[in-house]
Amino acid sequence: MAGHAYIGSFTSAGGPGLTAASVDPGTGALTVLSSTDAVANPSFLTLSADGELLYAVSENPEQGGAAVFSLSDPGEPRQFGKTVPVGGGAPTHLALHQGHLLTANYATGTVSVLPVAVDGGLGGPVSVMAHEGDGPDPQRQEGPHAHMVLPDPSGRWALTVDLGTDSVRVCELDEATGELEIERELGLRSGIGPRHLAFHPRGDRAYVISELDSAVTVCHWDAGIGRLRPLAEVSVLPADFPGPNYPSELVLSADGRFAWAANRGHNSIAVLSLDESGDRMELLETVGCGGDWPRHLTLGPSGNRLYAANERSGNVVWFDIDAETGRPVQGGSVAVPAASCVVFR
Repeated sequence: MAGHAYIGSFTSAGGPGLTAASVDPGTGALTVLSSTDAVANPSFLTLSADGELLYAVSENPEQGGAAVFSLSDPGEPRQFGKTVPVGGGAPTHLALHQGHLLTANYATGTVSVLPVAVDGGLGGPVSVMAHEGDGPDPQRQEGPHAHMVLPDPSGRWALTVDLGTDSVRVCELDEATGELEIERELGLRSGIGPRHLAFHPRGDRAYVISELDSAVTVCHWDAGIGRLRPLAEVSVLPADFPGPNYPSELVLSADGRFAWAANRGHNSIAVLSLDESGDRMELLETVGCGGDWPRHLTLGPSGNRLYAANERSGNVVWFDIDAETGRPVQGGSVAVPAASCVVFR
């Protein structure tokens, strides 16, 4: 039985909005079923735990929003309720956490907390937590730029990744009030520009991919006290590439042996190996992403295929992963203008 994929795109750049596609379980091929532009710039998506609802940011620069889609007909998502303002500009990421929806708002350097009703609908923000600080890059780090918010595997903490302040904040949510409080902050190397973070499947290591220096920082994660400790850095680019390059996403295999990073500029997928401890990461090779400006990477439902959303070339490309080497081998692609994110149900 075919599954379904949902693809977000930038309507401001000619994208169709939210696209639903069927997934061939044998080949991984995507076939577009429908699209809706009911929500502007649904650039990042996440599913409810039961897979019945799809949450999307509305990445508008001045007043961003969040929206919910019903998947009762999985091939034709329908907006459920109205788009809710998040009280921040350009939300680039969102996550469900302890009965709330959290959004990372890039333009304003804030993280918003929206209550989720019993039926899955959204209320307006009950709190908006502001990041503070800046970095050495006057164009990109003149102030805070929250780029991601992600619960840790224990479900206790929410981690916020800030490109503008070169830091990751570990936060705790008060479920009763919706207040998000910073427990501690990890400062990374100055000017590195952290963008996203991924956890090891074992849950005790975290990997921060940085946009301004094409690197991954390997960190020890202690869920007991909510502490990240940096261990090492590894480049996601060949040494002879002059740039510019702006990595966007990092994905780990279910067995923790490999990781893949998307390189915008080099237009490649970096293949990285991990040792058994998860402390040592090594760049093995890079392969073409099958398009231009890979904004998002994700694994398909089987775990043995990788999907890249190439924003500027307007396509989603799927790759079969060699189980021994971790190398992605291109299988095919589907056109989706201004594609920015892919999730599977």
